[in-house]
Amino acid sequence: MSANASALKNRFTPQAQPAGTAITRNAGPSSEYATKLAEAQGLLAQAAAQYAGIDGAPATVAQASSLGAEDVVISHLINALNLDIGIFVLDTGALHQETDDLLERFKASSRATVTVYQPVADSVVQFVARSGKDAMYASIALRKECCNIRKMEPLARALDGKKAWITGLRREQSGARADVPLVDSSEARTKLNPLASWTWGDVWHYIAENKVAYNPLHDQFYPSIGCEPCTRAVSAGEDFRSGRWWWEANLEGGAAKECGLHVKTESKPAKESASV
Repeated sequence: MSANASALKNRFTPQAQPAGTAITRNAGPSSEYATKLAEAQGLLAQAAAQYAGIDGAPATVAQASSLGAEDVVISHLINALNLDIGIFVLDTGALHQETDDLLERFKASSRATVTVYQPVADSVVQFVARSGKDAMYASIALRKECCNIRKMEPLARALDGKKAWITGLRREQSGARADVPLVDSSEARTKLNPLASWTWGDVWHYIAENKVAYNPLHDQFYPSIGCEPCTRAVSAGEDFRSGRWWWEANLEGGAAKECGLHVKTESKPAKESASV
């Protein structure tokens, strides 16, 4: 990281947080946790049945995992239910070491197939040569170009041939996600959000109860974890995604808290239903 980028990041160092792990700070199920868990299990089982491969072909549904808290819960459910649902991870080449380490452990322990997609190396090299390795701090346009190279293009390959995908989106994560449906058919490819109604306490209760391995950055107040240059810890009271692209509030165009993975591209109405 350049001196200017380092200074920028240091200006946004969060305030001290209470001691303890993410589990001790956050675990606490909501009153409807059992119902939500059954709903998530049912949706995943139904997806596995509806999108099962035919005549030996792979299933046409997969989980997109960032290895964040929500995603390790979904992956654990897929494995625990012995479902024929593959899991893919986008290795952007700019992840935290803690995320890389968790990915290696997860690949070794998962019953479900885990496929890792990386950006086209030449595209990354050309972008860095042209714009610099800290280009994402210069403008929203350059940050989004970096996201397109490192995330969006690999995502397109990961979803090729898929009719549906599974994400860890929750309504509580941000205002922009407050209306996340359980099943979103508003785009060309159905998006399934089994934890849509879960609280942060529900997520951590499941992790604690089932002893699920998670990213240790969560213990350091990173509720949302992306690429290392574009993620910081948060202070008490900040929303879940305030540590993502935090500097953009000071750039022309205002704060933009999405990289493009979960930005709608079509306008068909979404549906809130357990029917996939």
